[in-house]
Amino acid sequence: MSTLLWLRRDLRVHDNPALNKAIESGATTALYISAPTQWQDHHLAPIQADFIKRHLNLLKQQLASFGIALIHLAASNYKTQSQVLRLYCEQHHITQVFANRESEINEIKRDNALQDTELNLTLFESDIIAPRGTILNKQGQMFKVFTPFKKAWLSYVQTKGIDFVSAPTQSNNLAHLHSVSHASTSTKQSTLQKTRQTFEFDYPQQDSSAWPLSDHMMTQVLPHFLQHKVQHYGDTRDIPAIKGTSGLSPYFTIGAISPRFVATQLIQAQPEILLDPDHAQFPWLNELIWRDFYKHLLFHFPTLSQGQCFQRHYQHLPWLNSMDHFNAWCQAKTGYPLVDAAMRQLLKTGWMHNRLRMIVASFLTKHLLIDWRWGEQFFMSHLIDGDLSANNGGWQWAASTGCDAQPYFRIFNPITQSQKFDPNGAFIRRYLPELDALPNEVIHFPHEYLAQHPNLANYWPPLVDHKQARLRALDFFKRGQQ
Repeated sequence: MSTLLWLRRDLRVHDNPALNKAIESGATTALYISAPTQWQDHHLAPIQADFIKRHLNLLKQQLASFGIALIHLAASNYKTQSQVLRLYCEQHHITQVFANRESEINEIKRDNALQDTELNLTLFESDIIAPRGTILNKQGQMFKVFTPFKKAWLSYVQTKGIDFVSAPTQSNNLAHLHSVSHASTSTKQSTLQKTRQTFEFDYPQQDSSAWPLSDHMMTQVLPHFLQHKVQHYGDTRDIPAIKGTSGLSPYFTIGAISPRFVATQLIQAQPEILLDPDHAQFPWLNELIWRDFYKHLLFHFPTLSQGQCFQRHYQHLPWLNSMDHFNAWCQAKTGYPLVDAAMRQLLKTGWMHNRLRMIVASFLTKHLLIDWRWGEQFFMSHLIDGDLSANNGGWQWAASTGCDAQPYFRIFNPITQSQKFDPNGAFIRRYLPELDALPNEVIHFPHEYLAQHPNLANYWPPLVDHKQARLRALDFFKRGQQ
């Protein structure tokens, strides 16, 4: 039986059950099918497209060591992607396809339709630590609050462990290829040339080279983080001016690094962490559990992929949706320095510190009363780590429309948040150098000071007054519940 490995968001050789099964079955080919039109519809960020391309080129070299050639074919959307896959399998007499499961509704529909055909598609779990559908309450339903989900998650991992799949060590395919001594020189050269060819997409791309490839992250960055930084994560994660986070989210998003591998590394080093929420390293494990929480939500409530509010009574809130205010927010011109510095970080680097994501999302939805879906889409179109479940979960949390979201009356004050998490204005100065000369005590909201010292800097006036915006938001959400 001829077999094929179909790669999607699982661009790695470690903890890749579909790859292991394909090697076991003697597959000699892996296929990646890009879908630029679908990517555009899903607002794939150009920097993420470049990040995917770079990892495909790395993966191509890695798979070659197992005797597997990685081929790139282009489609437009997921419907034509299925057609391209079926045609390729027909032409090459492939009767078995192995792939790893994806979470989003369009991808699920595509895979379900393929499984109803003559094509034998087998799917594996690889992008989540606790498998979908395993963390349920006593009624057999998905938790609607994070804390009991976390407790059940910890209990599951304590009893079941993590189903981590070791990277394959040797391929029978490669041994078979080496045994074919009569292979012509021209054929060998042709195969080598294909391995050397690089992937290219017909899709806008932004340079992602500031982010190293996953092999460097796994051998250098992650070990250093686990040894020297994770114990301080709870104290440093909210300070945007320092590098206190792991930086792994872009790699999780495209499947270049497995969350199961990372969790296994952490738990093996600190096995007591599963029993002690007060453990110094637990805050980072908690972030991995939050990631699983949003993946499980998307599995149980697939309409979250379609712009539905989890809290259905907020589905038709009469958002103000001022285009002028939205454009000012997008362009980092709100007049609130921490908000603007955060937006500049996103525009410049394709990434934003998690604390700042909460602050700018709260500002858009509570201060400006702009639909969270506008912000969700803008983030997806710029983030290197744009992931539908995490991005949707974060935006609905900030907008008070989501599962276990912050209550509507919790409205971040961007000035006090700035004073608390960027007290000396180090982050603000990094991305708003025009405010560099301002004293620390006024940089968080400098308008009165600048009115007295007009020669120091030119800065945008505030879009709204915080106190008035807060009162307006409280009234808006109260009326939205009626």
